[in-house]
Order: sequence, then structure tokens, then C-alpha cells
Amino acid sequence: MPSGTSPDGADEQERELHRLPDALPVADRLGERLRGPLAVFLDYDGTLTPIVDDPDDALLSDEMRAAITELASTTLVAIVSGRDLEDVREKVGIDGLAYAGSHGFDIRHPDGSSEQLAVDALQALDAAERDLSDRVDEVPGARVERKRFAIAVHDRAVDDPGQRERLADIVAEVGEAHDGLRSTGGKRIHELRPDIDWDKGRAIEMLLSELAAEDRIPIYVGDDLTDEDGFRAVAARDGVSVVVRGEDDERPTLADAALETPADTERFLTELAELSREHGSDDGDGRRA
Repeated sequence: MPSGTSPDGADEQERELHRLPDALPVADRLGERLRGPLAVFLDYDGTLTPIVDDPDDALLSDEMRAAITELASTTLVAIVSGRDLEDVREKVGIDGLAYAGSHGFDIRHPDGSSEQLAVDALQALDAAERDLSDRVDEVPGARVERKRFAIAVHDRAVDDPGQRERLADIVAEVGEAHDGLRSTGGKRIHELRPDIDWDKGRAIEMLLSELAAEDRIPIYVGDDLTDEDGFRAVAARDGVSVVVRGEDDERPTLADAALETPADTERFLTELAELSREHGSDDGDGRRA
């Protein structure tokens, strides 16, 4: 399997996603590694909700919201998403969590304070959005979604594989035409983001530091290629990373264990709350109860 080295020099080992052990039941599979205070980081789309054709239709179920709320009563919980900060905050709808939107470029702490990175790239994103809107119209079914710190181009409604390849080329060409931007990809999505050394993993590292949680065991649950940066950051701190397989179970991943669907994520969070309570709960911001 392909392997590499993390920024801090730690060895990384990727495994095929379909060969990962199941993360459930949590106490049996991961209990020995989670003996201590936790810091739980959660992706949104594909992790807490199923992937859908229209991102606006990816709504959190009442049961999932209850599971997150219960977990947040026992330990620190943060949402780390490619969605805009305000979009993911509204969809999750739980106060007192930390939120990192736009892959960590836009962060809001539980106390309401916030910080934004790469504000200087907004002008380039505006120009790229205009170019993309003109060219993406040529691909039936493609959709451009402007986020504050990224532009997403969705191809889930593009049926022709050739047209999907053409769409990927268009996004890459527009990215190259605008200084300060880079093109990235994920599950049936292409994005332009600020070209700086920042991703979900760096956002997790920042949150652990700024929330005084560096002595906690970090856990990250995600489903997409963009979540591999989060898995890498968690691995560097001897934490646990869990991938939700969804439709794609063949690709390599740095995750430790797997869940099949977002429905399993709900069970995982519920069992994690029970495990956290057994080890001594806190109020979600690091203070022991």
C-alpha cells in the first residue's frame, strides 16, 4: 500500500478503505485507545448526513442532532466542514460547539469569537466565480456553489462521464488562470480554494491549541478525500480517525476504522458519549464535571 511521511516526520500508512475494521461497537473496537478526555471533530456531508444531489437538502435528522448534543454534554465537540461557516452552523443548529467552515478557513469558537484566514484571496475568488459561471453553463447538470472562501462545482447531476471530465478540466483551467487559488476535489465535487498551506487538519490543530485541548485524545470522523488531512492530524497526536465508507470503499485512507453510513455515525456518537461518561465527563469545553 502507498505510504508517506507526515509533516512532523511520523510514518503514515494507508490502507484500502474496504479492508478497515469496523468502528462499532465502540467499547469493544476502540475502548482501549479512548481511555481519557476526548476531543471529537466531525465532518458534515456524508458523515452526519447522506450525500445528496442538492447540498441544500442535506439536513441533519433529529436523532443525529440529539446524539451530537448528548456527546457535547460529555466532551468537546467541533464540526469541521467544507460548507460555509454560517451554513453548517444553521444546519447543525447546536450552540456551544466549535465550528470550522470552508475547510477551516472560517472558524467560530464556542464562546462566539471567530477568525478568518485568506481574506486576501476573496477578490481572486470573485473573479474566478465569474469565469466559472460562464463556462460551467456549457456542461448540462453542473452547478456552481459560491462559498465565502471556496467555489464548489458539483457534478452529481452530470450523467455523461466525458462531460464530468470536461468539467474537471474547466475548474483546473480557471484555477490556473487566477493567482492565489488552487483546485482540489472530492466526492463528485471540484473546488477552488485559496492557495495557502491550510486544510481541515490544520484547522483541527488550531482548535486543539486554542481550546486548550492538546492533552485530549482527538477523534475525527469524515468520509471524503478532504478528510484525509484531518485523519493525518489526528494520527500525529495518537488519536483515532474513523471514515464513513458511503459509496466509495476502494480508495486508500489513513483512517483507523470505518463506519458504513451516516446512520452508523449516529450510533458511534451515542456509544462514544457513553464511553466518555464512564471515563468522567466534562461540560464540553474542557472543564471536568
